[in-house]
Amino acid sequence: MTTFGRRGFLTGIGLATGAAASIRTASAAIPDACEALTGLSFTDSEQSQMLAMVDDIVERARGLASLRLDNALAPAELFDPRLPGWTPPAAAAVIAPEPTPPPLPSTAEDIAFAPAWQIAAWIRQGKLTSRTLTDIYIERIHARGSRLECIVTLLADNARKEAEACDKEFAKGKLRGPLHGLPYGLKDLIDTAGIATEWGAEPYRGRLPDSDATIVTRLQEAGAVLLAKTTCGAIAYGDIWRGGHTRNPWNIQEGSSGSSAGSAAAVADGLCAFAIGTETMGSITSPSARCGTVGLRPTYGRVPRTGAMALCWSLDKIGVIARDPLDSMMVLSPMNGPDGADPCAINQSLPEIPQVDPKRIRLGYRPEWFEAGTPADRAALEAARRAGFMLTEIAMPDVDLDKLGGIVVLEAAAAFQELTASGRDDLLTWQDDIAWPNSWRAAHFETAVNYIQAQRLRRRLMHEFAAVMESVDAILHPNDAGGLLAIGNHCGNPALVIPAGMLEQPTRQGFTAYVAPDDISPGSTLRTVPFAVSLTGRLFDEALLITIGRTLSETIGLGPLKPPV
Repeated sequence: MTTFGRRGFLTGIGLATGAAASIRTASAAIPDACEALTGLSFTDSEQSQMLAMVDDIVERARGLASLRLDNALAPAELFDPRLPGWTPPAAAAVIAPEPTPPPLPSTAEDIAFAPAWQIAAWIRQGKLTSRTLTDIYIERIHARGSRLECIVTLLADNARKEAEACDKEFAKGKLRGPLHGLPYGLKDLIDTAGIATEWGAEPYRGRLPDSDATIVTRLQEAGAVLLAKTTCGAIAYGDIWRGGHTRNPWNIQEGSSGSSAGSAAAVADGLCAFAIGTETMGSITSPSARCGTVGLRPTYGRVPRTGAMALCWSLDKIGVIARDPLDSMMVLSPMNGPDGADPCAINQSLPEIPQVDPKRIRLGYRPEWFEAGTPADRAALEAARRAGFMLTEIAMPDVDLDKLGGIVVLEAAAAFQELTASGRDDLLTWQDDIAWPNSWRAAHFETAVNYIQAQRLRRRLMHEFAAVMESVDAILHPNDAGGLLAIGNHCGNPALVIPAGMLEQPTRQGFTAYVAPDDISPGSTLRTVPFAVSLTGRLFDEALLITIGRTLSETIGLGPLKPPV
């Protein structure tokens, strides 16, 4: 293959072959390059025929590479998780009663770490003002935020004004809803008018949106107080962002995982009542598991993404990071529903949380997942038995998930082709082999045929997984077991992460989740850190998923989690 400069090469290919960048000097190499990339072989006459098409292909590829398409512009082909014949979940026969909150704590710290549903009750009872609560969180951010590198923009003055407005409304008898007066953190890839939204990345430093994202408007209308923009891994990957490395509050020597890194760290350390995260492939579930928070990844299409950075149009979702499963439902409710702008937002009502008998709930699982899992995983399984859930062994889909791995990278490479073509990807701090810059460059070797075939395989997976979910109400599993992280995201199913136990661990590197005792080096400093378990639910059945999660969480009985001072 003829060698070209990186920029000329990437601008010229667009499909499968680097030799196509200069057809007149390297045309003979094209068929060989195609064979190496695709595994297909062609006769001499077929190769000659192919070459006649390459000029058009190159011209089209160069034309597409030169476009500057807005990140918000979605493809014409759109994903829908609902298969033909799908029916929405039935409304609950009996709605779960609202729990009774405990008395208002006497210390600011205990208030800060309380679940959002309890805080909402204290505000509603007139025992706590939004301004007092907001000041508690601002003081904690000043005292603890910098060590975690989890806040990119603190909106202290604006938050105090919003909180005072909420208190005045309440004094006049107006309550906007359960979120009235609750300060929250917002992942820094969701637009806020006149407030920098930089996607965690150096090339977008100083990016200033002129309008709010749909969910920002909806949360404000629901009475929530925007307290801070939380850090996110650069362009929604990992926990390294343009200003640093977001830390796990339980061990600040390790990262908080990503990419909703700042949202999870802030909630875990009591810096806000709840936070908003996004997930394409683990960006809510992973940092929630590491930091000891509850993470809700809703059904694909449940929440409109208008005003949120697009990474992978067929997988991106906006969700909630909180301290209790009930909190996540409270926050999800006002965000739910189409907005007329996100073409993938689905008009599906959000049922209220049902009251259920665990003995009537079927939890799917595989014994080997827990045998190979952590002690916290096994404790969660035993808690499910104690709670009375019907544990049902399931058979998982027989699909090679590795063949779906290119979907995220290819869509992301298209969303950010301008960075690759212009060379501005060099501005990103993280430049490892698995980081975005290298992945996007390599993505240009992938064929369009491969992408379409992967999406067809994804459709088959959706059918097979839908059959699995017909036999259970939810699946209980270690977070990454059985390929369920990839399966759930590719099929659009909701997931709930809940803390399951505390284990001693050395400082973990990168995305390492668990270091087994036999693998811990002698003399390593160990710290007690939280571990989580996951529940994957049926499409648009978040209400039942949260009921299951809350019952399981109460049975596990960890209580409030507070990182060390």
